Amino acid sequence: MLDSSVPAPDLEAQPSGNMSEEDKREVSDRGAGSARVVHEVVRLQGDEELDRPARSLLFSGFAAGVAICASILAEAFLYMRLPEAPWRELIVSLGYTVGFVVVILGNLQLFTETTVTAVLPLATHPTGRNFGRLLRLWAFVFLANMVGTLLVAALIGNQIIVGPDELGAALEVSRAILKHDFLKTLLLATPAGFLIASIAWILPNARGNEFWVIVLITYVISLGGFSHVVAGSGEAWLLMLAGETTLFGAVGGLILPALLGNIIGGTGLFAVVAHGQVRDEI
Repeated sequence: MLDSSVPAPDLEAQPSGNMSEEDKREVSDRGAGSARVVHEVVRLQGDEELDRPARSLLFSGFAAGVAICASILAEAFLYMRLPEAPWRELIVSLGYTVGFVVVILGNLQLFTETTVTAVLPLATHPTGRNFGRLLRLWAFVFLANMVGTLLVAALIGNQIIVGPDELGAALEVSRAILKHDFLKTLLLATPAGFLIASIAWILPNARGNEFWVIVLITYVISLGGFSHVVAGSGEAWLLMLAGETTLFGAVGGLILPALLGNIIGGTGLFAVVAHGQVRDEI
């Protein structure tokens, strides 16, 4: 029997003495980083984002808003080419992942990612300066994301980059968000915020599997009918331009509750839990 009074060896801190330095490096490279290491990686990434110039944030955020609309287009293209069947949603939802792959792997500034990356510097060092930096980042990135999605929605709605069939399919795909009221949208946006924030936490340990991490998590968001404020804003703008909702309905009824829910899920839940698990170790 093992003596329970003897602490288990720390295999990570005390590698086997008969291993060569090259073997130890290989083990280190293959091993997943601890929660403390991941926290520091994400915190440093967030600190770098907080220090970016306003112009860089605006351009990157605008590009992210434009790119995320690839999700709407991909869903529409799949929808119009598939027959009416119970399994069609399973295939159409794959299109939702396209925009997120472009944005995240392209290192573009997406608001919902900053709900965890940019919050960890504040959680680690809760100062007025860091709080101000966070609000500045959120304001610039969110505004730029919204302008980007509005531009693409206008291009789609006026049939500049699509034809009438593609427009009809895009509207059909987008109408799902009209089924929910303010509270329901907020509740559906909370798990979406949590899941998107989890991507930023997982990627440091993805080790070449970043693409599949993004696809898997965003596919779940689509299948669950969860609300993502940036991707959803493209749908809201498109419905507004098509006359199926008003400006107040798009902003107050669709975008605002999704924004609040994403912040609750990404910051209020994920960032707090992610920081809390290593708080006493850092």
